Parts: sequence; C-alpha cells; structure tokens
Amino acid sequence: MEQHNTLILDGHTVHYRDEGRHHTQTIVLLHGFMQNMDVWAPYVLSYMSRMRVVTVDLPGHGLTANFGSVHSMELMADVVKAVLDRTGVEQCVVAGHSMGGFAALAFAERYPHMTRGLVLVNSHAMSDTPDILARRDAVCVEAAERRQSYILNYVPTLFDDKRRVVLEREIKELNDMCLDTQAEAIAAAQRGMAQRPSRVGLLQQIDVPVCFVLGKNDLRLPIELGLAQTLLPRRSECMILGDVGHMAFIEAMGYVRPRLLAFAEACW
Repeated sequence: MEQHNTLILDGHTVHYRDEGRHHTQTIVLLHGFMQNMDVWAPYVLSYMSRMRVVTVDLPGHGLTANFGSVHSMELMADVVKAVLDRTGVEQCVVAGHSMGGFAALAFAERYPHMTRGLVLVNSHAMSDTPDILARRDAVCVEAAERRQSYILNYVPTLFDDKRRVVLEREIKELNDMCLDTQAEAIAAAQRGMAQRPSRVGLLQQIDVPVCFVLGKNDLRLPIELGLAQTLLPRRSECMILGDVGHMAFIEAMGYVRPRLLAFAEACW
C-alpha cells in the first residue's frame, strides 16, 4: 500500500490512505479505540482490486494529531467528511469497528446524502449507561497514571478468552499498535464516547442497508443487545460469530472479510 496522505483540518494534521482510486464504488473503514488505520490493512489489500478503499487515522490515533481534550463522534465524522472531500468521494459505504462504529453512525446522521450503506462491527447505537460512564472516567485516570499497564491489561480482554492462546500473535500486534496512543488521546476518546447521544432513532429511520457483525462472546456488547438493534433498520443483515469477542474482524477474518465486501458491493 502507498504511504499516508495528509490534510490539514483546523490546524491539525490528519493522516489517511486512499487505495483503488480507479474504482467508483467506495468503502470507508474506521478503526476502533486506540487502534489506527493499519488495523484494516488485510482488508484494504483484499478489497482494493474491486473497490476504492479509504482508511483514516481518527483524531488522536495513529499519526493524526490531537484536536483537543474531547474527541466527539461528530468531530470524527467531520474528519472523515474532510478526507472524502479531499479525495473527491461523493458517496460511500461506511464501516466502523467499536468506536469507529460510533463515528460511522455520526457520519450517517450528519451526511446522509453521502452514505450508501452502514456497517457496525462490534458496535451499536445506544448511549452509555451510568456504569459505563463511570468506567470511562476511571479509564481517563488510569491512562494518565499507568498508561502502559492499562493498555497491556485491556487489549487481551477484547478477544474471546478461550482463543487467546491461538490468537497470541494478533493480540501482540494489537498491543503494539495501542501502545502508540498517548494518555491525552485516550482520555479525549473516552470523553467523546461518553458524550455521544443515542442513535437508535437513526437506525429506525435510516434508508440505506445496515450490516451488523456481532461476537457471541463480546464482553463489551452483549449479544442480546446487539441482536435487538438488528431489527430496527428497514433493511439489515447480521453476522453472528461464535467463539468471537470484541475483535470480530480479526478473530473471524475468514468470514468477515468476504461478507463485508459482498455487503458493500450490494449497497451499490
């Protein structure tokens, strides 16, 4: 893949990649909390011969600068919009993992004319419950005081606990990626996620297809809550994956990668 492209938005540098530019059909892949666009590399390499693929380092992640003390999902959506404007993309299927799914929902709400389809990978449209809000506050403190140990303890819990030995290499690679995230960016993302509104109403009203990818053993999104949301859109489909936690697109890449591409192509 080519080197990162950059743009300046409100004085801050944003890094992104734009592959397969000779195609008219576009998919945007948005990474999760403490990750960066490189987490999607196997998907980009697989898709770029059939579709245009745009990936973005969201604010405070990867090589993209911090924008402030709060990185709201609306800000992330606006960053994606700025990248698409720069690249000349007028419509896309937008797919996001976890936090990236929250940003994808914000994008679909703010820019419906640009949204051809929506994919939520281990993600959902609900706002935070009080216990999750308290947990986010605790993460901000822990990251400031013990950033490295917090990350090293956090990352393995994203994977199905019965398969962590099998996925040792993937867990190490994700650990290394997440360790590049600074405490200020961790806190800004947590505050942004804490402030996001419920977008359940958006799922009920959205006029484009929605694809849900759920792990049965996801500790952060109980399968029952994820399944309930699949019934909301007019047109939706769902992948339910056994022996999979919160990193479905890594844990079950052999299933998710071709299915996500087929969904994206169907949206066109």
